Amino acid sequence: MLDLYAFSTPNSVRIPIALEEMGLDYRLHAVNLRKGAQKSPEHLARNPNGKVPVLIDNEGPDGAPFTLTESGAILLYLAEKTGKLIPTDAFDRARVIEQMLFHLTGISPALGQLGNFRRAEDRLPAAISLFEAETARTLTLLDGILGQRRFVAGEDYTVADITHFGWLWRREFAMVSLDPYANIRRWYAAVEARSAVQRGTGAVTALLPA
Repeated sequence: MLDLYAFSTPNSVRIPIALEEMGLDYRLHAVNLRKGAQKSPEHLARNPNGKVPVLIDNEGPDGAPFTLTESGAILLYLAEKTGKLIPTDAFDRARVIEQMLFHLTGISPALGQLGNFRRAEDRLPAAISLFEAETARTLTLLDGILGQRRFVAGEDYTVADITHFGWLWRREFAMVSLDPYANIRRWYAAVEARSAVQRGTGAVTALLPA
């Protein structure tokens, strides 16, 4: 059994989607970021970085519990554990990791910082302009990639698609529209329609307080 500590965030949502896609049993525990639960001593014992998601595999190496943080690392761990959603060919596998890192180091921080600056009480026009430009640049790159491939790393759906989906699912935080990106819209609709994706997004959405 797997225990997942998460909230309704772009990083968190990737993991229940993957768990649902892989058919793994898990327990989902809410870490209410709005109440600062990520900074509680209990959660810091799980992740000293004070963030979500956190995965605990109670049947880790040699049967001992194994705790892992960072959504990209968790996705790769689950893919390795199950042999699902990641290619066995070394070159195809490298393409998946390339796309995961492109999102995690490019698109994700651009959207996150754009949202933070657009919602800040103290408006900083230069910062907003910077992250607007970077968001448009990286999404234009992704749109071009998806103009050549069915999914982000090739013709098959992989953990790279789940990685990209997280922040695009929460794009309203950054006040970003997908209207200019026809290929991203086509891909997003295909991913969003998957039953495992719907179950995963539904699970984390249910963690939000009433």
